[in-house]
Amino acid sequence: MSDVRPSNPSATSRVVSRLALPAQDEDVAALRRSLIAKLTYAVGKDPVVATERDWFVAAALTVRDRIVDRWMMSTRATHEKSRKRVYYLSLEFLIGRLLIDSLSNLQMLEPMRAALAELGVDLDRLREVEPDAALGNGGLGRLAACFMESMATLSVAAYGYGIRYNHGLFRQVIRDGWQHEYPESWLSLGNPWEFERPEVSHMIGFGGTVKRLARSDGSEHYVWDPAETVEAIAYDTPIVGWRGRHVNTLRLWSARAPDPLRLDTFNQGDHVGALAARARANSISQVLYPSEATPAGQELRLRQEYFFSAASLHDLVYRHIHQHGDIRTLAQFSAIQLNDTHPAIAIAELMRLLVDIHDIPWSEAWTITTATFSYTNHTLMPEALEAWPVQLLERLLPRHMQIIFLTNLLHLDSLRASGHGDPAMLSSVSLIDENNGRQVRMGALAFLGSHRVNGVSELHTNLMRATVFRDMHTLYPDRIVNKTNGITFRRWLFESNPGLTSLLVETIGERLLDNVTALEDFAAFADDSSMHEALAKIRRANKVTLSNRIMDRLQIKIDPDAICDVQIKRVHEYKRQLLNILETVALYQSMRAEPGREWSPRVRIFGGKAAAGYQRAKLIIKLINDVAHVINNDPALRGMLKVVFFPNYNVSRAEVIIPAADLSEQISTAGMEASGTGNMKLALNGALTIGTLDGANIEIRDRVGEDNIFIFGLTAAQADQRRRRGIDARETIADSPSLRRALDAIGSGFFSPSEPDRFRDLVDVLTYHDHFLVTADFDAYAEAQRSVAAKWRDQASWWRSSILNTSGVSWFSSDRAIREYCDDVWDVKLSG
Repeated sequence: MSDVRPSNPSATSRVVSRLALPAQDEDVAALRRSLIAKLTYAVGKDPVVATERDWFVAAALTVRDRIVDRWMMSTRATHEKSRKRVYYLSLEFLIGRLLIDSLSNLQMLEPMRAALAELGVDLDRLREVEPDAALGNGGLGRLAACFMESMATLSVAAYGYGIRYNHGLFRQVIRDGWQHEYPESWLSLGNPWEFERPEVSHMIGFGGTVKRLARSDGSEHYVWDPAETVEAIAYDTPIVGWRGRHVNTLRLWSARAPDPLRLDTFNQGDHVGALAARARANSISQVLYPSEATPAGQELRLRQEYFFSAASLHDLVYRHIHQHGDIRTLAQFSAIQLNDTHPAIAIAELMRLLVDIHDIPWSEAWTITTATFSYTNHTLMPEALEAWPVQLLERLLPRHMQIIFLTNLLHLDSLRASGHGDPAMLSSVSLIDENNGRQVRMGALAFLGSHRVNGVSELHTNLMRATVFRDMHTLYPDRIVNKTNGITFRRWLFESNPGLTSLLVETIGERLLDNVTALEDFAAFADDSSMHEALAKIRRANKVTLSNRIMDRLQIKIDPDAICDVQIKRVHEYKRQLLNILETVALYQSMRAEPGREWSPRVRIFGGKAAAGYQRAKLIIKLINDVAHVINNDPALRGMLKVVFFPNYNVSRAEVIIPAADLSEQISTAGMEASGTGNMKLALNGALTIGTLDGANIEIRDRVGEDNIFIFGLTAAQADQRRRRGIDARETIADSPSLRRALDAIGSGFFSPSEPDRFRDLVDVLTYHDHFLVTADFDAYAEAQRSVAAKWRDQASWWRSSILNTSGVSWFSSDRAIREYCDDVWDVKLSG
């Protein structure tokens, strides 16, 4: 069953009058005619036998027609005015469902609802039919989607470039508490939003040899002769901005074999072998983040990264030359943003195109490259900065490895010439790591090949300067800048929470819909008891909707009047779902020991996927589910505490959970979360944050006020100091009776009686090797949770803080972030 929250009719009717143009009779009649025409001639169905899927496709195609008109006008205007284009390269685009998003941005929501109703079709049911595009894992992909929408809203001429994964990230199924991965078949019934562009294709090479040839003037040039080629086929999805003023393109590449069938091999009887080339090529765009546990998996990941980066560069270079003629002006008309380290190989590819194909001298080509590229770093964790074995790159991309070697040689020689001769420093800034089996540092390549390198929160940016890029920052002190992440309020407030949006518009005015800084005025109502009552009513309605979804999906009954305590994010040790469930066990034990105490009812909701090969994260999911089974079936608690793991967390499930959340869990080990965007979405919808001083939590605290957020635990500097002293936690555990009892229960098999040692590994890691400092922060976290419970009992104080959270986070808009990129990174002038 789908988990999209159906709109509250009364709330929706209030808000859509402001989010849509008036539903005039002729508008509805025109849409009705268009829907019937699409159903008949595009879908090929009679209304009498049409399914909800058929009606969804007809509605999507009807909306798409309206988008295309604006899309063509936007493209023409960009070309005619010779505007600079932004090219956003990202391995993930977690765009979610597009029907309601597009209708809202085009102001067509109510006319479409009325037109469908006249045909006996419920728009909210069609909303549930649409699959989520499985093109991302979490925050990285959702940020890319928010940025694409904001660039369209601000009329920034932009292309998003990525991979059209056939299956994308896996579909998570929880069976007996364990995560199982299955293909996410989001394309199985087709995608009405996209346009296949078979005429837009580029041949991408792998392997082979490099020849050094002499020119007639005595100079040399290099020719790469790949052993294998794969065809990149473009699929375009229009991304419409607010009020439909501008439309940009999300161009995703699908991999195909140039010769999909070896007919000679087939006729010789090797019917499977005849399709081998097709299978090898298709594997590139099959699955997001294939496991790198094997050499073949590692090679496939590199093939994916080069495939989409090279196709995107060929595409944008072709477009530039077609329009402007001279490749030397590329940086004047193009800004390429690398969203994390995945597309870093694009720097070597652009150098290859400039030097080998267009005969640009090396130094000039490097100047063009660095002026064109900029790089967003999203994490300080070494594995995410990526390092590829030199041997693999030499075999798969031999010319690129030569270019990287030469780039590194010139880089180090220039440093020596300028007086930077310290061997340790030179080793740290080298593109080649000689200490770990000779690997190419892709983060260093992205840094060196870009004119701007940005972090995504103030803390993260400062840590970049002090840690992973410390020596690079010393050499290039003006290169690193901060650009704190943002979210699109159109999706995460206007669409996800129409009841709250309606109240805000009635309170602040319709200017909020075009200028989210108007939210600041909501702070004036912080002590208004009638406003508290209105907010509580909206929140409870959202919690009832979520409760019904949980009951339908998991057969777990939860109390909509309990604290809705939410941790929804990728499951990883540094995000510390383990800290949350440990404290849940401790709370459970306290409730059992003191049944007469005044306890605030609470439901703890977890959602997120563990990487397929990340066994410890999958064990944490199992622990959460085992703890939930015991707690949810203990009659002694009288329903005062419930635990829910919501499977297959995605954008649509987030749209259900976030408007219902009272408490937002942002409890990563300080210094490890680059920014976060879930923290922004939850705070925008009025949830109070419990969190460490990590990522954007710091900036949220500064804007909502220390009294309206629950901060606990070690700071990033303190965490670093703690690790230096050692991460054996036996003494810490001995000093915390509640922590010790919780660990004893988990380790003894209380929650896994059929397999008492199931969680022994988790307990041992926390006891002897607590790298993520779960035990060190446990008591502070537990105390912060008691403060949460106390505040909840003072409802006036709670809703005051909720209002100040919603009003205080207007700065965290992706529109603001994009304006900063335009000013400081891309050199793009905004109109108006």
